[in-house]
Amino acid sequence: MTTLIYILVGIVGLILLLALIAPKSYHVSRSTEISKPPSEVFEYVRSLKKMDNWSPWAKKDPNMNKKFTGNDGEVGAISYWNGNKDVGEGEQEITKIVDGERIESELRFFKPWKSTSDCYFDIKDMGNGKTQVTWGFSGKNKFPMSLFGLFVSMDKMVGKDFEEGMASLKTLMEA
Repeated sequence: MTTLIYILVGIVGLILLLALIAPKSYHVSRSTEISKPPSEVFEYVRSLKKMDNWSPWAKKDPNMNKKFTGNDGEVGAISYWNGNKDVGEGEQEITKIVDGERIESELRFFKPWKSTSDCYFDIKDMGNGKTQVTWGFSGKNKFPMSLFGLFVSMDKMVGKDFEEGMASLKTLMEA
């Protein structure tokens, strides 16, 4: 019986230790340079509807159920999706726009698990009709999901999707 108590205390202690060292937040971003003026790039990426043209997740489930509410490209616009296991269910709401510079959104995932993340696009004039676009998202890791972050990097999980999205956006805009 004493051995069982020591084992249980050890397991609880290990879980507490892991919870203390587990990453409390995550941030993933990717950038690309597009040979178009910043105003044109900004107007394109602010549209939630146009995002389906270059989003890697739209390609993973071209038959997903989509709904849009509000005025696309403006604060309060919402894109809802419900798709296969690769895209899950959730919505994205534009929460802030700094005209010509930045678009901020809140991503609310419902399936396969509930979570909320912040998403953004930063637009930077590189001169000579070129624009740098940075697409990123960040959020907080809550226990017990924070333990998952000890073994799997969010950057490794979705970084390649962000790279694919930026490459598709560049190709699409420069065509």
